[in-house]
Amino acid sequence: MAGRTVRNRTSGAGTSRAVRTAAAAACASLVLTACGSTKDSAAPAGGEGGGEGKVGVILPLLTSPFWQSYNDYVPKMAKTEDVDALKTVNSNSDPSQQITDINNQLNQGVKGLVVAPLDSAAISAGLDQAERKGVPVVAVDVAPEKGKVAMVVRANNVAYGEKACEYLGKQVKTGKVVQIMGDLASVNGRERSEAFRTCVKKKFPKLKVLEIPAKWESDTAASKLDTLLNSNPDIKGIYMQAGGVYLAPTLQTLKSKKMLKKAGEEGHITVISNDGIPQEFDAIRKGQIDATVSQPADAYAKYGMYYIKAAMSGKKFKPGPTDHDSTIVKLPSGILEDQLPAPLVTKENVDDSELWGNTVK
Repeated sequence: MAGRTVRNRTSGAGTSRAVRTAAAAACASLVLTACGSTKDSAAPAGGEGGGEGKVGVILPLLTSPFWQSYNDYVPKMAKTEDVDALKTVNSNSDPSQQITDINNQLNQGVKGLVVAPLDSAAISAGLDQAERKGVPVVAVDVAPEKGKVAMVVRANNVAYGEKACEYLGKQVKTGKVVQIMGDLASVNGRERSEAFRTCVKKKFPKLKVLEIPAKWESDTAASKLDTLLNSNPDIKGIYMQAGGVYLAPTLQTLKSKKMLKKAGEEGHITVISNDGIPQEFDAIRKGQIDATVSQPADAYAKYGMYYIKAAMSGKKFKPGPTDHDSTIVKLPSGILEDQLPAPLVTKENVDDSELWGNTVK
C-alpha cells in the first residue's frame, strides 16, 4: 500500500493493457463460463440483477502516489466497464471513518461497492452492513479476514516478499539487510513480512534480517531507519514494502548519513521496493534504488469495476486461471481472490511502456 496507512501489492510482464482490455470486454459479452475461471449464477448476488445502479468507490487514503494513481484510473475504468461509479470517497487512513463511509454510501442507495480496506479485520463491520442491504462488495488491494465480498482484486503479496528476498539474496551474498514492514494489522503487511523472512532463512542463510515495523507511516520509517543505521552502519540491503510511503524517507535518511551511493559505486546499499510508482522508476534510473515490484494500479481499478459489474448482475466465480493473465484462488476464509500479475522492475525494463508507472502524466 502507500500513504500513511496502506495495506497490500507476481511475476511476468503480462500482455499489453490493450490486449487485456479487449479480452475482458469480449469476456463480458459472453457467458462467463467460457472465460477462464468464471461461471454464471442463476440467482443475483444483490444489486439490480442486471448490473445496473450506482457504485460507491472508497479509497483508503490519498497521501500516496500509488493511491493517487488508482484514484485517477477509477473513472476511466468505470467508463470502460460501463459502471456508473460515484465520485470516490477518501477514508484518510482511518479504519473507523472507512466504516462510516461505507454506511454513508449505502444510505445513498448504491447498488455496489468497491472498497480498498484499511484494516483486514475492522472492515468486516462495513461488509456486514452491505450484506444486510443486499449490496455486493469487491475488495481491492487488501483481503478481509472475514465478511462477504464477491471478489478480492489483489496481487500475490506472498510473492512480493519472495521476490524481494530473491533479488536481495542474489545481490547481497552475506551481511545485514533490512525490511521496512507495513502494518502487521493488515494481511498485506503480514504476508510480505513473513514471506521475506522465511525465504531469506531458507535460501540465503548468510543474510541477517533486521526489521522495522513502520505501519505504512513515512515518519515512523524515517526515524526507525535512522536509529537502526546508527547502530548498524554496515547494512547492505533494504526491502521497502511500500515505495509510495517509504521511498522518500528512506532516500532522505540515507542521504543525511552520506550512505546514498549510486548503483555500481562502492558502498551502494541495494534497495528493492513494492508499488511501481513513477518516483520509484526515476530512482531506479538514477541508480538510487535497484528494483521494485509493480503493483498494478490500473488493473486494480479495471478489475474492481469488472467484478462489481458482474456481481451486480448476479454472476459468481470459481478458482482457476482467468483470461487476463491471473489466477483466482480460494483463500482459507473461503473468499475468492483474483491475483493479478505484478512484474519485477529493474534498470533492464524500467522504460517498458506497458508498465503503468510509465503512463502517469
